[in-house]
Amino acid sequence: MILSGWGRFPRADCALIEARDAGDIERAIRSGHALIARGAGRAYGDAALNPAATLAMGRMNRLLDFDAETGALTCQAGVSLSDILDLFTPRGWFPPVTPGTRFVTVGGMIAVDVHGKNHHREGSFGAWLDWLDLMTADGEVARCSPTANADLFDATIGGMGLTGVILAARFRLRPIETDLIRQRVVRAANLDQALHVFETTSDWTYSVAWIDCMAAGAALGRSIVYLGEHARAAELPRGAPPYRRRRPGRLGAPFDLPSWTLNGLSIRAFNAVIGGLPRAEESLVGVDPYFYPLDAVANWNRIYGARGFVQYQCALPLYVGRDGLVEILTRVSVHGAGAFLAVLKRFGPGGRGLLSFPLEGYTLAMDFPANASSLKLLNELDAVTAAHGGRLYLAKDARSAPAMMAASYPRLADFAALRARFGADRRFGSLLSRRLEL
Repeated sequence: MILSGWGRFPRADCALIEARDAGDIERAIRSGHALIARGAGRAYGDAALNPAATLAMGRMNRLLDFDAETGALTCQAGVSLSDILDLFTPRGWFPPVTPGTRFVTVGGMIAVDVHGKNHHREGSFGAWLDWLDLMTADGEVARCSPTANADLFDATIGGMGLTGVILAARFRLRPIETDLIRQRVVRAANLDQALHVFETTSDWTYSVAWIDCMAAGAALGRSIVYLGEHARAAELPRGAPPYRRRRPGRLGAPFDLPSWTLNGLSIRAFNAVIGGLPRAEESLVGVDPYFYPLDAVANWNRIYGARGFVQYQCALPLYVGRDGLVEILTRVSVHGAGAFLAVLKRFGPGGRGLLSFPLEGYTLAMDFPANASSLKLLNELDAVTAAHGGRLYLAKDARSAPAMMAASYPRLADFAALRARFGADRRFGSLLSRRLEL
């Protein structure tokens, strides 16, 4: 069937194999075809596409164990973050790290080592893993942890599914008292003000900024920074229940918008509306609007038209982060196409995964329509990112070149050597690994 990532670019005709148990996965591995596991298909580009064999993991979705004293949850790789939120948030538990959508699987979160709005304080998802079970190229299952099969553990966290198929994992949820976030909104007139806010509010657990990529001159990097903490029960209005699970109703994009609707004028208008909306400086908001605002719009990826879109997410080291961001935002503003959605976050130190994306500094994510003009711009941004010692997020990438990968991931050779040692290079592959020569 024709498959794509969330960006709907590229598309590929893939043989889809549905895995219902470990036996199905073992048979698929022993068949001889190189394959890739696919969770919810929310990687944006070609990371979960293999024309010869794409292994659908959605049926491997059982919860296996939960320790109500420690918050340790054991589950199969196909369990969705959405189900975890629905089941455990009303019981006073929340994921330690969450991406910007609830519609991902645990296996996918490990494979891309997802980060969230709290990376500057608490790292990425891999830091909260106790262990994972991995079916390797010989069809055997290895339990991997920081102390057992640690080399496989480090390569699998952020390894894009290229070391084997993740079957199950145990990680720790965090206790919460309510399902509300105490949010503080801080407006920044330009990039320097936004970075100052990030650096002076590092004691907040969560922080993220919407950034206006069309702003230029003195307003370059104009932003709204959203800080957040899990609200305590004592902070709620009298009589308010601590858990209400107010999952919002979902609007939808019923069809692909024409490509001409996304242009410099419409994006400037959108940014003006977002920037001008009145917002209380401090308020209580639900976890869904704080962490997953785009999930309220079903199929929002269709707003970019039938050709799809690409997301450019780079990480820049702290010591050159400001200069790199200025150059990137300037090029985007001058280009005129703009990014419809753009987000800035502060990263803490990187994790143990050999191909984990975060490095201490800043990460900027921007969406662009998948057209020739955008792709040319992104090639220019690659050069800027590489010149500043940065890297691209493989979970979002759909078009970068092997040279960019080799220049920006210093442990790539170790990853390749491990793949060869365990025979994974012959059994696990994707369009992304082929494109980037992994």
